[in-house]
Amino acid sequence: MPARADQTPKHRGAGCRQRLLFFAAGRAFRMSALLEIRNVGIRFGGIVALSGVSFEVCAGEICGLIGPNGSGKTTLFNCISGIYRPSKGDIVFNGQNLCTIARHRLAALGIGRTFQNLALFRTMSVSENILVGAHHFGRTGFIANALCLPRVRREEDDAQRRLVELLELLELAAVAAEPVANLPFAMQKRVELARAVIGGPKLLLMDEPAGGLNHSEVDVLAELIRTLRDRFQMSILLVEHHMNLVMRISDRVVALEFGMKIAEGSPQAVQNHPEVIRAYLGGRAHAAVA
Repeated sequence: MPARADQTPKHRGAGCRQRLLFFAAGRAFRMSALLEIRNVGIRFGGIVALSGVSFEVCAGEICGLIGPNGSGKTTLFNCISGIYRPSKGDIVFNGQNLCTIARHRLAALGIGRTFQNLALFRTMSVSENILVGAHHFGRTGFIANALCLPRVRREEDDAQRRLVELLELLELAAVAAEPVANLPFAMQKRVELARAVIGGPKLLLMDEPAGGLNHSEVDVLAELIRTLRDRFQMSILLVEHHMNLVMRISDRVVALEFGMKIAEGSPQAVQNHPEVIRAYLGGRAHAAVA
């Protein structure tokens, strides 16, 4: 098996469980495992998409997930999201095994996600699209809503407060009433991000957020991801091909190839790991670099 980028402690997850202090926006958070990927495997017919993948995402951490096309990154995201069920292994979030939980319950548990391809309601306004992500906060039923009871108004006021905060933070207030189809691509990306964040996730899954963005827009996105992490004190698992973005904002990076983990560690360590260089540049280029 390929060597890991950092020295592997004898007990699994020692990095998280050492309770190291992590500083964000002037506040300290104790590093503990929020998401645990335990020996996860899945196959589609004769194709092995994931094979024994294990790693952890700590509380308050930005973890980058990288690898060449077809390495299993999005498949792993789909397993975490409940779209696929692993054929082996466990995915534990905040102490609960996600493999036994219905996918429609994940938002209420504290998991948000953006998608590689935009999944917006194009004829709805920016505000309406974002508010869709707050649906799980609704606890009142049909009769309470029909009668406009006080608790219904409290829920609506809370959702509006969250909406206004995100519209200002993501600079979408000026287009809040616009149909989302009228917006440029980069702004639509922000709408989808706001929809994922308004639900108050503890863990945000971001699937190639920089796809289709130019260099200046990627720079803005990098600062935005850090700001969201710090403001809402959440963890982020980021799948991205834009290496500059991943290495700039990640606290830790996990690299996959052919459904297996080939490296894990700090951005610099993973970037210089021989297996990662080989996976991206090929055997001859790897030899030249060596």
